[in-house]
Amino acid sequence: MTKDPRDAGVGAIEKELQGERATALGEAGRRLEAALADLANGDDEERLDEAATAAWYFVILRESLHMFDHKAAFEIYKVPPQVLARVGVIKRRA
Repeated sequence: MTKDPRDAGVGAIEKELQGERATALGEAGRRLEAALADLANGDDEERLDEAATAAWYFVILRESLHMFDHKAAFEIYKVPPQVLARVGVIKRRA
């Protein structure tokens, strides 16, 4: 059976997409680390919200890659409970 030459093209595109997804996840992890480092400088509402938003974006990217168990990742990044409690919360602007 001969292979369809289009399969090679699709495989190459899928490989590139996987690389882009991995890059995006790495960037989201770095943003989470930075937000958590900033939070360590002061536990105010704005910093908590920023860290929670970074954690939320990190979760969204992980789930887009079919990674649904975030417990270990949050332990690695040492995401505090007060941040996790705000993940996914959208505040209305005044």
